[in-house]
Amino acid sequence: MIDSAKLQQTLKQHFGYTKFKTGQESVIRSVLAGQDTFAILPTGSGKSLCYQLPGYLVSGQVVVISPLLSLIQDQVAQLQYLGEKRVLALTSALDPLTRRQSLAHFADYKFIFLSPEMANQRRIQRLLKQASIALLVIDEAHCISQWGIDFRPDYLLLSSLREAIQPATTLAMTATATQRVQADILAKLGLDPTKTQQIIHSVDRRNIYLASEALADETEKKQRLIELCRQLKRPGIIYFSSRQKAEEIAALLQHQVTAQVAFYHGDLTSQDRFAIQQQFMQGKLAIICATSAFGMGIDKADVRFVIHYHLPGSLESYLQEIGRAGRDGQQSIAILLYTQQDFQLQANLQINGLPDATLIKRYFAHPGQFAAAQVPAIELLKFYRQQQQSVTAVLKLFDQRRHEKLLALRTMLAFLQNPGCKRQFILTYFADSKVVSHDETCCDAGQPPNLARLGLQQVTHHQSHTVYATWQKRLAAILGNTPLL
Repeated sequence: MIDSAKLQQTLKQHFGYTKFKTGQESVIRSVLAGQDTFAILPTGSGKSLCYQLPGYLVSGQVVVISPLLSLIQDQVAQLQYLGEKRVLALTSALDPLTRRQSLAHFADYKFIFLSPEMANQRRIQRLLKQASIALLVIDEAHCISQWGIDFRPDYLLLSSLREAIQPATTLAMTATATQRVQADILAKLGLDPTKTQQIIHSVDRRNIYLASEALADETEKKQRLIELCRQLKRPGIIYFSSRQKAEEIAALLQHQVTAQVAFYHGDLTSQDRFAIQQQFMQGKLAIICATSAFGMGIDKADVRFVIHYHLPGSLESYLQEIGRAGRDGQQSIAILLYTQQDFQLQANLQINGLPDATLIKRYFAHPGQFAAAQVPAIELLKFYRQQQQSVTAVLKLFDQRRHEKLLALRTMLAFLQNPGCKRQFILTYFADSKVVSHDETCCDAGQPPNLARLGLQQVTHHQSHTVYATWQKRLAAILGNTPLL
């Protein structure tokens, strides 16, 4: 067992810290003891240190399975900033020459980051099998349960990957998982719950005030959003279910509130997404209007507010997204705006993305008819057929998934209709034993938030607003380049 002095020395030498955050040391000790570990640590608690630090105290390589390119880029940049050169990001962003060179020197890297899809490529698996993997990390492990079945099925093959590459130790980490999801993650990774060290900390982020507002219609919701963006301290993030609505509201806020607004979603090029992320991180953008594509990998400490313009699909998603706020420990706020129509909108989004029974039966009866189809539903069914799943099993799988999604949405509805403490509702849902001491900094149960008392009120001053034709031109003006009107 490694002594405390060695841990503290490594922490200071490589990361510049003098003490660990909540849960970090216990996870690191478990990993260094060679124990397969499953950890739930609250958002903003520095989960990446839990595998970065052990990397300097074990002899083999550290392989990190990560869900998003932005998250991989952030983690790689963080290690490189700290002076670590032995870092490889195996992503689609690599040009062919860099990829060939990287794979040729695969054994020279200490930290290797890749997506589950990349990890399941044959050539990559061959390299992983030949390597000495000291630690396999599944970052944001809730994605296994949240995305595996109907969005990122390669997550379902991680158990086979573990078996193939035989890592000395496996670490799975997340900030949000109910007891059911915890069991699902362990099962899908092939981890024995009786032999896996489970380190579970409270999901509560006490410095984030929780509020919601029911509004009559879309017009009233837009007006309320404008008011809030004028009132609230910045920076902030506004989440949308629709890419089109994110763009529309970004233009509205740029005209009505501040020019320092941009939209962000998956249809932007990777270069544009990276540019927007960097401007937000550097304080050159005050508000981001985003879909859920903006989140993991965005570790900005001083985000003061997160507003949901549309209903999240689950309490887990809600908690992940509001967790972008207040990572510096200062008072922040999460506000969910909703109308009655939002529930049906989210239900349609949840269900329409799943292949229905008719399509499943047609595909399994005549797969050749769909050979040229390049749509997500067919790609999903193709994956399950390749895994030797029967039509009956797939029908049952997606019927169960449909039920789970609607149940998650009903839980969100119950959360909003609950007259009591919002924080206590969340903790109860996650089987968190912590008891809330409710006060005016907790949530809006009984009274609306007092922004002045919370220290979240924007200092108002007159500001003129120039309207730009595109977000690129707005960004150029913000950065001090020639503003093209």
